[in-house]
This record gives sequence, C-alpha cells and structure tokens, in this order.
Amino acid sequence: MILSSDAQRLWRAALRMKAHALSRVTADVRASGAWRKAALPPLLVFTDPERLPSPWEAAACLPAGAGLVYRSFGAPDALEVARRLRHITRERDVVFLIGLDADLADSVGADGVHLPERALSAAYALGGRRPEWLLTGAVHSVEAAAVARDLDAVVLSPIFKPGGASAMKPALGLPSLIEASRRSLTPVYALGGIDADRAESLVDSGAFGVGGIDAFARAFGPDPIRI
Repeated sequence: MILSSDAQRLWRAALRMKAHALSRVTADVRASGAWRKAALPPLLVFTDPERLPSPWEAAACLPAGAGLVYRSFGAPDALEVARRLRHITRERDVVFLIGLDADLADSVGADGVHLPERALSAAYALGGRRPEWLLTGAVHSVEAAAVARDLDAVVLSPIFKPGGASAMKPALGLPSLIEASRRSLTPVYALGGIDADRAESLVDSGAFGVGGIDAFARAFGPDPIRI
C-alpha cells in the first residue's frame, strides 16, 4: 500500500507524537500502572455515517498499527458493517474499536471500545470484564481529561474548529491540549479539525496521537492517485 502525501504526513506526525509522549513519561507514572498499553495506535480514524459512509474503504488504506473506531449510531446493519471492518482491520493489522456498544465489540472480536463522555463510568466494569481490551474515552475539557480513570487513553476534542455535528463547539486550542497532556494520567489523543498541517504542529504538544474524520477520510480514502 502506497499512502497519499497527506496520509504519509499524518502517519509520520502521529508516530512522532507517540514517540515524544512516551519519552516524557516518568518512572512514577509507569510504576502507577498508567500507560500500560503503549501498543495503542498513534492514529485513530473515527467513522461517521455522513462524512465517512463507506468506512471499509478507509480501513483498507490504513497502515499497520493505525486504529479505526466504528461508531454505528444504532444503524440497522451495524453487525454486518462491523464484521466487514473486523475482517479488513485484522488483515491489515489495524486496531479496531467499537464506539460504546460493548456487545457488538464482543460479537465481532473487536480490540476494544471507545466510550463517549456520557458513558465513561462504564470503563471500570468493562475493564474488569475484558482486561485485554483497549478502552478509550471522549473528553471535552482539560478538567475531564485530568480526572478520567479506568481508561487506556482519552480523546480530547475539539482542538481546532471541527466539522459535522460538532461544528458549533468552540475549539479548545493548542494550550488546552498541552495542559491536558501534562495533567492526564493516561495518553491523550487530539481530535477535531486536524489535517496534515495541524498534526505536524502538534508533535511537541505532549499528546500521544491524533484522531480525525474528514481530513483522515480524504487522506486514507480509495483515491487512485498515489505518490
């Protein structure tokens, strides 16, 4: 697989972010049990029924070691789509998470679950039930990132002005990402309005990696023009 120019830039920036973040983790934090799953992917593509209607196309273009979060939003064909995505991600060695629906994650053999902020309290029980799962959770403030527990990572958004249903939310900005990365006991992903240029600007922020929808779908989509 030859990645597009933007995909290469996003992936390289994400890898650098992960390396920088891991290099800053203190011995005390490591001893506390946090950051225990350093195999977390540095880049997450989040599906969206409107902005990414054919998520299997993006899944097939992701590099090994990246991650895909399938958010079904109650779609009637969720099981069929999840099975298709699990097959592709397993073949490509891509981490596969299911948004919120732990039963669906169980059914298709996903690698874990991504929880919306309203459901973060479920993390403790899920971790006890499936300790091998990766558990990530959405947060929308520095304070929420700082107090999040029982998760392997938090996804802070929106860092920049987002698209889609979140377009009206005010951007948190780079200073908030830096502060959240400093205060959080778990790795922090940056989400919201991130493209290749912005991903490169976040390398030294302390964030563990980046997530996205629109720009990521374009970068890792089935565009036949590759360089």
